[in-house]
Amino acid sequence: MVFDVKLEKLSGHNKSGVIGRIYKVEGDIIKVGEELFDIEAKKGNITVTSDVEGKVVKIKVAQGDKVSIGDVLFTVEGEKSSSKADTNKGDANKKQGFNYMANFLKPQKETIEADIVILGGGPGGYVAAIEAAKQGAKVVLIEKENLGGTCLNWGCIPTKALVRSSEVYELVKNSEEYGIFKSSPTFDFSKIMERKNNVVSELVGGIGYLLSKNNITVFRGNGEIIDKNIVFVREKNKEITINTKNIIIATGSKAFIPPIKGVESKNILTSKDMLSLNELPKKIVIVGGGVIGMEFAFICNALDAEVSVVEFAEDILIALDEDIRNEIREIAVEKGIKVYTSSKVEEIIDTEECKSIVVFDKEGKKGYITGDKVLMSVGRIPFYGDIDLEKLGIDLNERPRGIKVNSKMQTSVDNIYAIGDVTNIIQLAHVASHQGIVAVENILGKDVEADYSTVPSAIFTNPEIASVGITEKVAKEKGISVNIGNFPFGANGKALTLGERRGFVKVITEEATGIIIGGSIIGPHATDLIHEIAVAIKNKLTVEQVVDTIHAHPTTAEAVHEALLATTPKGAIHFAE
Repeated sequence: MVFDVKLEKLSGHNKSGVIGRIYKVEGDIIKVGEELFDIEAKKGNITVTSDVEGKVVKIKVAQGDKVSIGDVLFTVEGEKSSSKADTNKGDANKKQGFNYMANFLKPQKETIEADIVILGGGPGGYVAAIEAAKQGAKVVLIEKENLGGTCLNWGCIPTKALVRSSEVYELVKNSEEYGIFKSSPTFDFSKIMERKNNVVSELVGGIGYLLSKNNITVFRGNGEIIDKNIVFVREKNKEITINTKNIIIATGSKAFIPPIKGVESKNILTSKDMLSLNELPKKIVIVGGGVIGMEFAFICNALDAEVSVVEFAEDILIALDEDIRNEIREIAVEKGIKVYTSSKVEEIIDTEECKSIVVFDKEGKKGYITGDKVLMSVGRIPFYGDIDLEKLGIDLNERPRGIKVNSKMQTSVDNIYAIGDVTNIIQLAHVASHQGIVAVENILGKDVEADYSTVPSAIFTNPEIASVGITEKVAKEKGISVNIGNFPFGANGKALTLGERRGFVKVITEEATGIIIGGSIIGPHATDLIHEIAVAIKNKLTVEQVVDTIHAHPTTAEAVHEALLATTPKGAIHFAE
């Protein structure tokens, strides 16, 4: 018999909570009374125990998911015991020869050897696995959910798929500018989400293929580090003990939910929830004006939602230079996105109409915004899974968020390494991949250090934003004398043909040497163009070396060439103030 296991109750008067630890994986055999989940709620935590015995067919939730009373947690094949009488009846049946559990195989125990065990199959973990396997190491990768991690399944890739759909819709709405006429453009949100899912599925399958082709053993389950040389994992009906020479922790991060009054509301969404919606809210309030918040702000706005952003800092995207921030804020406001900065959210109140009111304080004055949903995008925190860091002797950073590592990605335990968001150094997928390769190189005998001096960042607002190297603000703080070159996309031929005249390229060079040390771009293809500046910074190229390189015409890359020229006494060719 197959049936659903639902959340029946929570502590106090709570109606919803957040999934904490999950004690089982799909394929596990469970008995009555065994622990299934920890659920965190505002008025206390609860451990959900089983009132069934049987085999876990499907786990419907993941750690960090918000759940409410009545939600389905598990699908189980077996028997339900809803009362003591039923349990006694079940015992009687067993005495008469019926034993449902006998239909299942006993767990198969297995012991294997490995050079490297990697916990987590995200952009840090799977890249490290492939790199190590290519160098001849015997690698085991353990992933409890989907290959690709948060980035591929609930982050970078699915959001970019939504960005593209929103861009296309905006183009259609404004097609008359291009001489194309279409009346009453509409969109089907379910089709947009279906396309997003297809893109994700294709890439997840691609990672699985690469791991297989490189002879990497993959286990699906929660990896448990027993000691520095032993890792244990349950996968369906198997219990595997892995004796390993080295371990890489790549367990990633999870959304941070701040302790705001009313945050347990059913209208609260994380970025992961946003990517699982069946329909787009007509009115959404976004708490947090960082990268994730602003990307969703532009997506929802383009798809005709009414968007408000509430940011605690003095500006949105606060890490960027002021001129870049000013440009994107002006564009956001022109598009109809309401932006409230220097605003602290104090409470979220649910209304009788199933909406939520976000109450915030701005310079001593109360503000109130009503929305159908509220997206919490105030950052992410490291996720350690079931790893007992204290028992293993693994130190945390001073904050203390994130596993402490040295430049070789070693933890305080010499053969255990940590990479990616779990280190809380720079929470970017490409940094995790870089760290993974550094860890593998050191494990295999090379002396390599992680280098964060040239890390490009990409923000997929509309227009896009990208930056690399030091900002103008940091240069001033460090007392570096610099030259600044700017070139507007409004003076670039390719940008005008695209109908994208907003934004500019900004480059920063060291005055004494002409060496390129930083750059920011806001405008068409910014996230692609930034890499020319990144390569220049990495290789300590001078302005002269880059401008002497012929740039194709007509391209948006010419704007980079012109911005570099603008740092010289001659100035840009195609722009004059």
